[in-house]
Amino acid sequence: MSPMQQNQQFQLWLEGARPHTWANAFAPVIVGSGAAAAAGGFRFGFALLAAVVAWALIVGVNYANDYSDGIRGTDDDRSGPLRLTASGAFAPQQVKAAAFVAFAVAGLAGVVLSLASRHAWLIVVGLVCVAAAWFYTGGSNPYGYAGLGEASVFVFFGLVAVLGTQLTQAGVVTPVGWMCAVAVGSMSAAVNLANNIRDIPSDALAGKMTLAVRLGDKWARVLWVVLMCIPFVTTLSLGGAFHGTLMAVAAVPFAAAAGLPIVKGATAKELIPVLGLTGRAMLLWSLLTTIGLFV
Repeated sequence: MSPMQQNQQFQLWLEGARPHTWANAFAPVIVGSGAAAAAGGFRFGFALLAAVVAWALIVGVNYANDYSDGIRGTDDDRSGPLRLTASGAFAPQQVKAAAFVAFAVAGLAGVVLSLASRHAWLIVVGLVCVAAAWFYTGGSNPYGYAGLGEASVFVFFGLVAVLGTQLTQAGVVTPVGWMCAVAVGSMSAAVNLANNIRDIPSDALAGKMTLAVRLGDKWARVLWVVLMCIPFVTTLSLGGAFHGTLMAVAAVPFAAAAGLPIVKGATAKELIPVLGLTGRAMLLWSLLTTIGLFV
């Protein structure tokens, strides 16, 4: 295989890993570290390990979804980015293997983090996370097809990721941690919801009853707006005790830019940029909130 072909394959694998969703992995670790700092327990090494866990887990989720949706035929008619399995770019077993390699990386880093932080019971939580990642679209009764995708994202990339990050560094979970977890979980769920709003026509045809399909186009868009407002309500609440966190209102224009296509009723490919814009708004909110918590 020539270097050019190798580079083309790498680019396909990278696209299949969906970098526009990686904010869902890094944002909770960033703000969870800020919550740990506010509790007097920030540890950089543990933050890096948590970031590896979250990143590898979301890459695994993306490859697993690609594989499971591809073999079911759910992705045969969709407007989103290239899918590795449905497009025939790679064999289904190759995509499945990539998912489990990513899960193995997440598991290894998670075990190290759990033992190093003296919270060995978190290994069990990690196993639950991997199982949830696989059965989102995998198995005979995927819960993602039953409208529970956003709830799962809220729990695992919001509550679990933020509070787990705080706990491993500071040894405690605080009200500040909970507030940050709810905020990031809401934005993560909004990323997932935007993706599902875009795919309502194809998902409904394929029998994939996502939350967006169940709510319908109009109410799914209303829910997206509500989810994106929650972090800024949180900012006002945190600002009373941690004045520096009020800087996070600077993320409002980014959230508004992400919401414009949603509010205007954009469909199909016009909604693709919403995912990246929502992720950037989430990252900026998390960074500025964390800076405020450190200060």
